[in-house]
Amino acid sequence: MKTDKDLKNLVKERYARIANQEKAQNAASCCGATTPTNKVYNIMMDDYSETSGYVEDADLGLGCGLPTHFANIKKSDTVIDLGSGAGNDCFVARHETGPEGKVIGIDFTPAMIQKARLNAEKLAFNNVEFREGDIDDMPVNDEVADVVVSNCVLNLVPDKEKVIGEIFRVLKAGGHFSISDIVLVGDLPQALKEDAEMYAGCVAGAIQKEAYLEQIKKAGFQNITLQKEKSISIPEDILGKYLLPEEVTAFNQGGTGIYSITVYGEKPGNSEKKPKIESSALQATSCQEGSGCC
Repeated sequence: MKTDKDLKNLVKERYARIANQEKAQNAASCCGATTPTNKVYNIMMDDYSETSGYVEDADLGLGCGLPTHFANIKKSDTVIDLGSGAGNDCFVARHETGPEGKVIGIDFTPAMIQKARLNAEKLAFNNVEFREGDIDDMPVNDEVADVVVSNCVLNLVPDKEKVIGEIFRVLKAGGHFSISDIVLVGDLPQALKEDAEMYAGCVAGAIQKEAYLEQIKKAGFQNITLQKEKSISIPEDILGKYLLPEEVTAFNQGGTGIYSITVYGEKPGNSEKKPKIESSALQATSCQEGSGCC
């Protein structure tokens, strides 16, 4: 049984390697950690190429959503990106904050921090900063951020409850987050749960969708909203590396769902910048008491 420290070291080692892989390899595998498939190009990631502020050199193909698209970032906001990688979501967020805002990216992989800082230097963005550190113990003071974003990262952290608590701590009163992540409905086969590649591949470390939303609610966030949800299908040539043919068939027919969700939540308090979230505009599902999703 791996300890939390073992799992963190595993992810750090794998993502140091992933930082130097081609985007196509990362996109055609589970978060760059597994053998690429020859069946589809983008297993988890969404296409950023039409997004304002997009920087191709900073896109490693590791995301599972577009949290910055839903994050309601305003001019002059301070934004924190958790698991910032090579800086992709930070640079999109900077386009929204403008030069008068501030963006802080946090990542615990030195190779990722180095790539992100080089990208920021090339762009001459002096209001985008990258800090090396754990997102369950952020190198950030209390109540600093107007907005927190993250893209397919919390599933890689053993103590997700602690990360959610840290998000609450660093947000200003009335601040909010928009996070894309991988969650489950039903149980994974044991062989997938225990495999190191599938953990680094954002699958084995994912928790149940209801538990994920409940942890957010328990931390004290309000107006919790599912902004987007999509099903993730792992190609059979990847599954076949971990499961016997009959196990692949059983998994595909067993009703277990792997989903990318983008979740919004607000820290209680007054804020002039607090956005008005309209479910119809964002195709969102409110996660209030009795709605069935919290």
